[in-house]
Amino acid sequence: MKALSIAGSCLAAAVLWLLHFLPRPWLLAIGRAAGRLLYRFGRGRVTDVNLRLCFPERAEAERRDLARRHFEALGQSAMDMTLVWFASKKRVLGLSRVVGGEHMDRLRGKPFIVFAPHFLGLEVGGARLSHDYPGGTTMYSRQRNPVLNHFMFRGRQRFGSPRLLSRQDGIRGIVRALRSGSCLYILPDMDFGPRDAIFSPFFGVPAATVTALPRIAKIAGVPVLPAVCRRAGSHYEITVYPPWENYPTDDVEADVRRMNAFIEDRIRETPEQYFWAHKRFKTRPPGEPSPYRR
Repeated sequence: MKALSIAGSCLAAAVLWLLHFLPRPWLLAIGRAAGRLLYRFGRGRVTDVNLRLCFPERAEAERRDLARRHFEALGQSAMDMTLVWFASKKRVLGLSRVVGGEHMDRLRGKPFIVFAPHFLGLEVGGARLSHDYPGGTTMYSRQRNPVLNHFMFRGRQRFGSPRLLSRQDGIRGIVRALRSGSCLYILPDMDFGPRDAIFSPFFGVPAATVTALPRIAKIAGVPVLPAVCRRAGSHYEITVYPPWENYPTDDVEADVRRMNAFIEDRIRETPEQYFWAHKRFKTRPPGEPSPYRR
């Protein structure tokens, strides 16, 4: 069975490689159609639950429309990921523009943390920032599928040769990299379970949120700059915000809440472009059932 799974993954990778040769309007059309199918037969129900919890004030029909638009955008971002993996660097870099890059320029040569929430332009944004600020460090989660893990690892190293550290290895390597002068690209806004996490409100719902961002910033003594990558028309726009002042503090709960509040504000600007297909509320306080159970 494992051999069949790997063979199927290799075939899927070959299809993705062929797709990257298509004109981008074709890729986006394919992605939109694939997203509609994924909504029906993939994690559509997870997304519906997330949107119901986060936007209870909206009518169900409005939330369903938002979910459909999310999956269309999700499918399109997946097609653009084939470009990040396989297309020429010139083509990939031409997909994006950076707004607020002067905030990172002022820190060039010094260690700092770029905090990037899971918006759908994440892979394109990561490639662009890694190219513009080479030699950085980023975290990734090892994939169970070795073929997918290979292409994700290879794709993220194509631009600027960043150092990739596994999330499963803890923070020692990350702190070491920062202390050596590297910048860190971190994505701490998913539910990774109860380890090193606290329950912090996310749209008013307690969400298991890792404390890595304030802990690492405090240990390494480095500034934190938020960055959000979203699609704007046919391109992606990476907005880099000024370094957070008075962050972190001695109150880790307040620091984590500040992070979640920032993400909430950015989501309200373009709600369809946040990664709603993730089970953000799967880890619950003791005695509270999972909202994803049927």
